Amino acid sequence: MNLEEIKKILPHREPMLLLDEAWEGGGAYKVKGDEFFLQGHFPGNPVVPGVILCEIMAQSACASLHGKLDGKTPYFTGIDGVRIRNKVVPGDTFKTEVVIKTQKGPFYFIDAKGFVDGKLCISGALSFAVV
Repeated sequence: MNLEEIKKILPHREPMLLLDEAWEGGGAYKVKGDEFFLQGHFPGNPVVPGVILCEIMAQSACASLHGKLDGKTPYFTGIDGVRIRNKVVPGDTFKTEVVIKTQKGPFYFIDAKGFVDGKLCISGALSFAVV
């Protein structure tokens, strides 16, 4: 999916829409360097915050639910066991792999990983509700 197709699925908009493309089980975001979250994190040495990486992974998972979000909004409900192994910086293309492990009613539980050039940067379990 390209950006316009993603916008038909996700309610997020700039500056919080953090996917450039998505596919079943993943997505990608190119870090440009002018993002709001890099302005103070850290001056002269910008690094994408871990919570933003978690958001990108969650948006990738939600984009995979394209038929189930009609008229509904996905809300984060949990972030568990997240480990950050490598930094993500301007110029990097951050790619995600997301697997929906279980669903209980409106709740979805996913395993997520994020990579730059095939190198694992972050992993963890995320959950969200679609209401």
